[in-house]
Amino acid sequence: MLIHRIEPGGPATSEITDRGLFERRRRLLGLAGASALLGLAPSAWSAGRFASAPRSPLSTAETPNSLRDITGYNNFYEFGTDKTDPPKYAHRLKTRPWTVSVEGLVKRPKVFGIDDLLMFPLEERIYRLRCVEGWSMVIPWIGFPLAHLLKQVEPLGDARFVEFISALDSDTMPGVGMGSLRWPYVEGLRLDEALHPLTLMAVGLYGDILPNQNGAPVRLVVPWKYGFKSGKSIVRIRVVDKQPATAWNQAQPREYGFYSNVNPEVRHPRWSQATERRLGEFGKRPTLMFNGYGDQVAGLYAGMDLRVHF
Repeated sequence: MLIHRIEPGGPATSEITDRGLFERRRRLLGLAGASALLGLAPSAWSAGRFASAPRSPLSTAETPNSLRDITGYNNFYEFGTDKTDPPKYAHRLKTRPWTVSVEGLVKRPKVFGIDDLLMFPLEERIYRLRCVEGWSMVIPWIGFPLAHLLKQVEPLGDARFVEFISALDSDTMPGVGMGSLRWPYVEGLRLDEALHPLTLMAVGLYGDILPNQNGAPVRLVVPWKYGFKSGKSIVRIRVVDKQPATAWNQAQPREYGFYSNVNPEVRHPRWSQATERRLGEFGKRPTLMFNGYGDQVAGLYAGMDLRVHF
């Protein structure tokens, strides 16, 4: 992987996609072609909505990573365990037509088509992403709060958790034959975490539709948790009363707890979480508690021992 030397404080200007360029919806198409990278393109109506999505006040003021960083260095084990595997193989995934079933302990279960999801008011949110391996990025997502979707189906009084199930297709996903995880990929949140204003359903980034390697056509983004908690290419959402069994917690429960909040004070059994390296930078920086979102989310965990509920 090529590491570019820059001054502290963010990526070099040359590594950041010009805003006027990505708003014209040509940058992603130019990387690999519409059919190879993105599958079927959205309508001109929805494409214009991506480019004109207003900036959310929840966004960080930090400079986003380059589009090359964000789309070229990915964790998506369905397509392989190397960071460069998803950009190589994810073009095989067909993202249209696509549906997301929302079911379980809800009053109005519903199946949403991808175009139904694009009817929600979209906004741009620039969020930090921190991965458990020690690297981080800043990504300008396009999406809508998960709470908007859950309110459509009306969770019942005994609902406590939300389970997210990703797509599984052995014909297009070479990684599922490796046996590294139980498939399909499953993640989960407490209901109050899912309803938090920071929790996002992303359908795009950098003003365009979501690339396959980043979880197209719709993925979860939970910015105060390690990146693996944000399930990609979601096909089912279940509202349940018991804590769901999640992919990495099942695979290695000693290393990956259900909550997986970014916490520099809790050491991963094989390495420290106290520092991180922003992709594109040489040096390391201190890891922020809750990935820097503590003012917004610390109250969710009041009274909990975060060394036990890690």
